[in-house]
Amino acid sequence: MTGPPGQRWDPATYAANARFVPELGLPVLDLLAPQPHEHILDLGCGDGLLTLRLAATGAKVIGVDSSPEQIKAARKRGLDARILDASQLAFIAEFDAVFSNAALHWMRSPDLVIEGVYRALKPGGRFVGEMGGEGNVAQIASALVAALRRRNLAPDLPWYFPGAEEYRRRLERTGFTVAEIALIPRPTPLPGDITAWLETFAVGPLERLDPADRPAFLDEVRERLRPRLQDEDGRWTADYVRLRFRATKPGS
Repeated sequence: MTGPPGQRWDPATYAANARFVPELGLPVLDLLAPQPHEHILDLGCGDGLLTLRLAATGAKVIGVDSSPEQIKAARKRGLDARILDASQLAFIAEFDAVFSNAALHWMRSPDLVIEGVYRALKPGGRFVGEMGGEGNVAQIASALVAALRRRNLAPDLPWYFPGAEEYRRRLERTGFTVAEIALIPRPTPLPGDITAWLETFAVGPLERLDPADRPAFLDEVRERLRPRLQDEDGRWTADYVRLRFRATKPGS
């Protein structure tokens, strides 16, 4: 996991409120199809739960993330995990594959990230990932923007959610051959209240508020979302749309 300034990651909070993220990343792991002895980079590895699954295949895996707290948690799992800005990757032809789950939408310099991934791959290497795509959490974003505007704050949210064709163009412009790319609607039941989701994933907007105003802000967003995302039994579902892709760097 990574993120823009203001977005912080607490491993304990993340585990409590967002454990579904790595669990729902298993289909992307299948798409990667890691092989024993491959050298794989996990880009935006977070606390390392999926990185650990990668390493269990026999691959040699390095996890990178910009969050010191998450990297510390990943290292506690015994992983080779490093604090690194994804827009400043310095690896050269080192990896057979680069894998990323639920992290690329936090990286708001996508071309720099893609170019760094391309350099990091060996010829013939593959880039496989899943991220928030066009329309992801649209209801949540709309409620956040409305609440920010009501406080005369700029409606700047911390995410980059591209469409399939836009991201295909970025990949191909860098030199990748795109084997598959698609938007996948995936309404996702939350383990608790929408407020916990906001406190985990919308820290950036919350940090721009006076601390005394944050509870009222969260209540306002929650009430806007309740008719749309909460069912009659009180269960919340986030309106996720994922962008999943597999691309290859030309070569032998």
